[in-house]
Amino acid sequence: MGILTSLIIGLIVGAVAKFLMPGKDPGGCLITCLLGIAGGALGTYLGKAMGLYEIGEPAGFIGAVLGAMLLLLLYRLIFAKKQ
Repeated sequence: MGILTSLIIGLIVGAVAKFLMPGKDPGGCLITCLLGIAGGALGTYLGKAMGLYEIGEPAGFIGAVLGAMLLLLLYRLIFAKKQ
């Protein structure tokens, strides 16, 4: 899989993660997309390392979304404005 394909899938993963975790984010759309790319890579790597699935399997997309949701949650917890 090429880098461009991975980036596009990461953007899709970021959008799905944002859809599943609605709410106000401290960053904008760009930050959410970057977190989607990083979370997708993280979820895919961890799932493959644990032997849950191989790259290209549909379960990998679910793992990528879960990784992106985890990073989005951590980002919200760390950078949320204190009220």
